[in-house]
Amino acid sequence: MIIDGKYVGGELELFKDAVNWKSYVARHLNPYVKGRVLEVGAGIGVNASYLSKNAESYTFLEPDEDLASQIDSLNGDLTIPHNTIIGTSEDLASDDLFDTVIYYDVLEHIEQSHQEIERIAKHIRVGGRILIVVPAYPALYNEFDKAVGHFRRYNRSLMKADFQTNEMTIEKLFYLDSLGVVASWVNKWFLKQSVPTLKQVHFWDRVIVSFSKVIDPIVGKSFGKSLICVGVKNQVD
Repeated sequence: MIIDGKYVGGELELFKDAVNWKSYVARHLNPYVKGRVLEVGAGIGVNASYLSKNAESYTFLEPDEDLASQIDSLNGDLTIPHNTIIGTSEDLASDDLFDTVIYYDVLEHIEQSHQEIERIAKHIRVGGRILIVVPAYPALYNEFDKAVGHFRRYNRSLMKADFQTNEMTIEKLFYLDSLGVVASWVNKWFLKQSVPTLKQVHFWDRVIVSFSKVIDPIVGKSFGKSLICVGVKNQVD
């Protein structure tokens, strides 16, 4: 959540080194990343190194100036053209068009999320894609979600409800990190932490995610801590 131009939540620094998880998510998203890429709510920009391999250019869109100021220093190895825009989707120029738009743990921070999808669809080329990563299961909404400004956690029905525009169609919808559901459940009912410790983040990234990589294909990616959505822009007559 953004209040007075500042992001409410301190988890970005904690999770920036979750390399196992970020690599795992990128494995599933990269086949759909192409051309001009826009990352909405890019934070400090740590996702680009994982998601830019097939991109021609990369635009970071971030409303918090303090976070955006760190993007260049954390992307010194990015070899493709890239730029940072301070603002939200409402600040994009009407003629700004992209082949891929990414919302990586961002959509849950936006209260009117269906309006956000409708607005960003105007900035996606026909045949282009929107890639969304969100926390899963409303029943697991916990102290951490409250602390970092999440309006909701998602299931398939809630994600489908966000796609109210006929300009976008959901192409794929699946879960990742099946074992991570257990960790979220433990936090909700027992730990009740607003922010995990660095040690807990490392354990989740190195141990839990590693086991989830084995379990997820077995269960058909039918449940998990995160919901992944791939949407495609339609030709509208």
